[in-house]
Amino acid sequence: MTGKARKFGIIGCQHAHIGMFIEEMLALGYECAGVYEPDNKPLARTLADRYGLELTGDRESLLSDKGVSVIGCAAINHEKMDVIELCELHGKPIMIDKPAVTDRAGLTRLRGVLERGRIEVGMMLTERFRPSLHTVQRMIRAGELGDIVHISMRKPHRLNPEARPAWHFDKSQSGGIINDLFVHDFDLLRWLTGREVEMTSGYLAKHILAEYPTFYDAAGVQVFMGGGITAQLYADWHTPAGSWTWGDGRIFITGTRGMAEIRLEGDPLLSSDEVALVITDQELRSLPLKPPPISLAQEFLNRVEGEEGIITHNDIYKASEATVTADEEARILIRE
Repeated sequence: MTGKARKFGIIGCQHAHIGMFIEEMLALGYECAGVYEPDNKPLARTLADRYGLELTGDRESLLSDKGVSVIGCAAINHEKMDVIELCELHGKPIMIDKPAVTDRAGLTRLRGVLERGRIEVGMMLTERFRPSLHTVQRMIRAGELGDIVHISMRKPHRLNPEARPAWHFDKSQSGGIINDLFVHDFDLLRWLTGREVEMTSGYLAKHILAEYPTFYDAAGVQVFMGGGITAQLYADWHTPAGSWTWGDGRIFITGTRGMAEIRLEGDPLLSSDEVALVITDQELRSLPLKPPPISLAQEFLNRVEGEEGIITHNDIYKASEATVTADEEARILIRE
């Protein structure tokens, strides 16, 4: 953005994920004009202190300031569409933490913004920017695993309920475990295979925290994709406090010529660095990982400037649509 404003603002700071966007924007030479968060002030203060930012109680100042060229947002999930539409009204491109929407009504509103095309909308689909997934995606697209047959993704999470805001346990506000966590996975399925989601069948399960009746702690979805590809997605909030990581995420990919396993948080007996293993008829090997050529923030700024991006509006919509549909169709399982 040579010769243009190099400032950004944050509206909504309910999840620490936004710290990644802040860090990347600062590294690119941008100045933060302020962080607006009326409710979760402890987190906002933590991030402000970490990155040397100013807190502001005036959201309108960030929207009306012509020097602010980009807004970042990690508001409560069901309020993100309000912020997106505010940014559209003020002509401000916006990068949001996932998920963009929590239900069908939000999805319809998102489609309207994307189709009008007045602003660029980004979503922090951070998994695409992991070196392991970037490396394996290039291998798949080069045909080294043959035709993809099946993908399995396992994403356990640590809950730490005492540290979570109340909205996290209210499905109408958070969207629930499928909307909150599987949007990453649906995006990866499309990105890794180049195919569209055709049908899903799944469940939402409740085993804990009876005081939060709409909070579901585990979910699984069977996915049927174009080209006869199948996938299984699983996530839960049951990683024990004593775990070596917040969640031992694994991705397994089966092709007609080989298999790949991605250990997103490494191996506790070896290293915390992510690992990608490939098995073919010839050998089992650990892949040398190659990071993507640009950061998430730079990719978004390129799109704001009119360049072709890695993540498109269609990608954001399709991942959100598949996730909302899977959540709507999921069977509810409650432990008696």
